[in-house]
Amino acid sequence: MNVTLLGAGAWGTALAISAARRGARTLLWARDAAQIDDMRQQRRNARYLPEVGLPSALQLSTDWDEALAHARGAGTSPGVVIVGTPMAALADMLARVPDDLPVFWLCKGFEKSTGRLGHEIAQAVRPNGRSGVLSGPSFALEVAQGQPTALVAASHDASLSELGVSAFHSDSLRVYTSTDPVGVEVGGAVKNVLAIATGIADGLQLGLNARAALITRGLAEMTRLGVALGARPDTFMGLSGLGDLVLTATGHLSRNRTVGLQLAQGKSLDTILHELGHVSEGVYSAATVLARARQLGVAMPITDAVVQVIEGRLDPLAAVQALMMREARAEH
Repeated sequence: MNVTLLGAGAWGTALAISAARRGARTLLWARDAAQIDDMRQQRRNARYLPEVGLPSALQLSTDWDEALAHARGAGTSPGVVIVGTPMAALADMLARVPDDLPVFWLCKGFEKSTGRLGHEIAQAVRPNGRSGVLSGPSFALEVAQGQPTALVAASHDASLSELGVSAFHSDSLRVYTSTDPVGVEVGGAVKNVLAIATGIADGLQLGLNARAALITRGLAEMTRLGVALGARPDTFMGLSGLGDLVLTATGHLSRNRTVGLQLAQGKSLDTILHELGHVSEGVYSAATVLARARQLGVAMPITDAVVQVIEGRLDPLAAVQALMMREARAEH
């Protein structure tokens, strides 16, 4: 199979390494010629994933036409395009991929300017193309290192989900299928916001009880929003829901959790994002998640608290106190 990865950030690079290592004919595309030249010379992505070398079989390119031609291959077996850019660039990437090529995206979040999820963007800019999302609990570094990981390939088109399995399933990367891309995307987006909340709680040293409560009640928020958007509730008990939430809320490699930790320490958001050097989708998605929830009449108090902290309207401790002072209610 031919696999083209669009975007040479940490996650795109990690999946390209994984696909090439398992024998797929893989090309990694980036628009930055200097970055690709450096990757060719060093055979590693020094900017985003310096810890892991690139397989010798992995092709690198800045040529868009070459990247698409690679995905088509010789036509003997179906190829696939994987968009590994941040959410802000997804619409542009999808609009440039011809309808005859199947596409998955990796980014997790809501488009800030419009509030759309990935499948909504695809419906708008590429209505006649086959598309889906590849998501789940996964740190790029561990995938690149070949450590055991499980993902889910989701699309309304079941045959496309199976194509995602064919592209990436291996001894170290297990890929499940789903026909609920809405639920998979909501889980991937909302868990980033909730990870900021748990980072704040950990930074304030509120204890493991508080962390468990935030994760559990955060999962309830995520599920309510997802169901209101048309997702299946059982999706949120799977890899892209509970699995991704636990990883992002507790793992030391989580950028969103790091944002919460440092907000609790009194650092400004601008300073945190500058020092992070990577996109923190939870910061950019939080207000949009809350806006869509309010449009649908869905209560998301933890998300609301995170938005108020990010926007400087509440300090972290006051946000926690506000959550604890909410009126008692039935759990379900």
